[in-house]
Amino acid sequence: MDVHLRDLRYFVTVAEHLHFTRAAEALFISQPALSKQIRTLETQLRAPLFDRDRQQVSLTTAGRALLPHARAVLDAWLTAETDLAAAAAQQAATLTVGMSTGLSRGLLPAVRARLADAAPQARLQIRQVPWDDPTGGVSTNGPGRTDAAFVWLPVPQPERFAWLSVATEARLLALPAAHRLVHRDVVDISDLLDEPFLALPADSGDLRDHWLAVDARQGHPVTIGAEISNTEETVEALTAGLGICLVAAGNTPLIARDGIVVRPVTGVAPSELVLLWRRGDDRPLLRHLCNAVRHAAASR
Repeated sequence: MDVHLRDLRYFVTVAEHLHFTRAAEALFISQPALSKQIRTLETQLRAPLFDRDRQQVSLTTAGRALLPHARAVLDAWLTAETDLAAAAAQQAATLTVGMSTGLSRGLLPAVRARLADAAPQARLQIRQVPWDDPTGGVSTNGPGRTDAAFVWLPVPQPERFAWLSVATEARLLALPAAHRLVHRDVVDISDLLDEPFLALPADSGDLRDHWLAVDARQGHPVTIGAEISNTEETVEALTAGLGICLVAAGNTPLIARDGIVVRPVTGVAPSELVLLWRRGDDRPLLRHLCNAVRHAAASR
């Protein structure tokens, strides 16, 4: 049988007052409505809960048996409501920020410090996002969804998003130490057109093309040496000689290994790192995050 919390609350209130009129006043409902609900509950339970006459109301044997259990259920639900409210408040004060690689550049500690000053109740949760999602989880509907993300432009369907520029950095060339071009101090993109490149997953769309320098190839096709989904795969593919790749200047420490060389490359435009969020999301906590990132980026 399904008994509602409201019915148990009505029953306990009558049991405590042993008077339907006073119980109805305590519950802010009419006495006839309360009497009707109690009769409905007794019908559901197939047992009378109260003995009624003109002089008094008293609990039946079934009513006395039910009373401690009804109180326990109501107390448990009150505890659940309190815990739920606390969890909801914590969730409302939590911002989940995605990133596809480690955010160096000294930004994250500065952002955390400024956010703590502006919104002490805020909790910043960092989530690592696979490279096949160029929006860093912002466009995701599901468990991997983020409130904002540090990502590289371009992003798909840019009209859906707003962003704040964090850094503009040169694209550098990473290549195996045994590569024929490592003796050059600077390499031009024209010297790389026939080289096998390491490519982001196909789902990354325009961002994949960006790191393959499609915009600087003037129609020259790309040769894919391997696909890479994270920093570790990039390092392994480079050291194995599977191809070369472009990397943002600020990310070069992430791939700095024996067997890998980084060189400046000319003929390609710089890359732009941004903080991305959904257009129309005007939550105060998100505005505090944007201000913290803006100030942290400006003070670099």
